[in-house]
Amino acid sequence: MGDKAKSSSTSVWPTVKPFANGGASGMLATCVIQPIDMIKVRIQLGQGSAGEVTRTMLKNEGFGAFYKGLSAGLLRQATYTTARLGSFRVLTNKAIEANDGKPLPLYQKALCGLTAGAIGACFGSPADLALIRMQADATLPVAQRRNYTNAFHALYRIVADEGVLSLWKGAGPTVVRAMALNMGMLASYDQSVEFFKDNLGMGEAATVVGASSVSGFFAAACSLPFDYVKTQIQKMQPDAQGKYPYTGSFDCAMKTLKSGGPFKFYTGFPVYCVRIAPHVMMTWIFLNQIQKVEKKIGL
Repeated sequence: MGDKAKSSSTSVWPTVKPFANGGASGMLATCVIQPIDMIKVRIQLGQGSAGEVTRTMLKNEGFGAFYKGLSAGLLRQATYTTARLGSFRVLTNKAIEANDGKPLPLYQKALCGLTAGAIGACFGSPADLALIRMQADATLPVAQRRNYTNAFHALYRIVADEGVLSLWKGAGPTVVRAMALNMGMLASYDQSVEFFKDNLGMGEAATVVGASSVSGFFAAACSLPFDYVKTQIQKMQPDAQGKYPYTGSFDCAMKTLKSGGPFKFYTGFPVYCVRIAPHVMMTWIFLNQIQKVEKKIGL
């Protein structure tokens, strides 16, 4: 009986493992990056430069404001990153099997990244909405603030006030943004690992750091325009006549392009890159360390 239970658990673990590892690494990275993410959102909402936003937040709200929305950020990683990293590894493993064990070409890795990003975003969209609203709340007039106390309170209030489907408000741009980010992040990481290890003969630590850096840059460059539109859609509120400023993500993109030109979509790019790249790097580094520990203890 004991052998049967042990066999069952060991057969389940290989399937669950990439999802559990992905979620854990993403949550650990979020704990470190949350303050930079908060500054990035405030910049996109027109609160000023990185320095101005930082000084204003410290003066008016205190240090704790940089971690506002942390519960939503962790919930987002527990859903979004668990799904995207886990599904990416499952997809690439299946593709490698179909390719007779040979390394995948870049376009196949990109397709796996696009698919994994879409899957992850569908699971993580409600937590992402809660995170954006919690981070933007202090920028609203007092009468319009939602005053969510934590991620679960935010989700409860959104369902109670706006309906269940509102949890996926802005899901369209969220999914598109996630597909772009994960195509850049996941495909470039695997490709870079192969290049650094096989072509340059770099060691494990240098390979992980180097590939993580490349992965972070491409993730930021590919995703910021979609992230900008997503943020504008998720934080919008109706005017006195009940009319929203944008009818959808395409309308938002067109109005933004018309009013500010293409570079408007890259508002806050330095901070966004500083936020995305380290988060991506630390996610991969944490994932690598988790895998090493698991290997050491025989998991």
